[in-house]
Amino acid sequence: MTRILVFVACALASMLVLAGTLYKSVGPDGKISYSDQPPRLGQVLMTKTFEVGPSTSLPPAAAEQLERMKSAKTVAAPTDGVVLYSAAWCGYCQKAKTYLADKRIPYREVDIDTKDGLATFAQVGGGKGVPLLTAGTQRVQGFSVAAYDAFFANNK
Repeated sequence: MTRILVFVACALASMLVLAGTLYKSVGPDGKISYSDQPPRLGQVLMTKTFEVGPSTSLPPAAAEQLERMKSAKTVAAPTDGVVLYSAAWCGYCQKAKTYLADKRIPYREVDIDTKDGLATFAQVGGGKGVPLLTAGTQRVQGFSVAAYDAFFANNK
């Protein structure tokens, strides 16, 4: 029983590391620290960005249809503004929409459960899961607050 609890705890902890930015910095006193926030004082030695956040996998039928549609370019993918590819059944998509609403970020939502939405999702190279957030040529797969904060900080 203890082994199972340790395994579950490690699995949950590792999921938190899947997305975000990790900063290694040296403080004024020479002390090295690691954080998910950039240092206020001190020098940044290294920054690592993890762009793949937690996402909800596509159902097998949708994944198969998506593969077929990737070659058929029938719907023009949006190229301007922020676009969120999502599905009603996706919990991370709801979190992404809440984040965008709270930050008052205007965006266009593409529902991948519709035929045109799935075709557009296929055209932009979706396929690993939803949500997928794009702005121009930049994209974030999955959702985490740190990844979205970094995305919008870079797109100002």
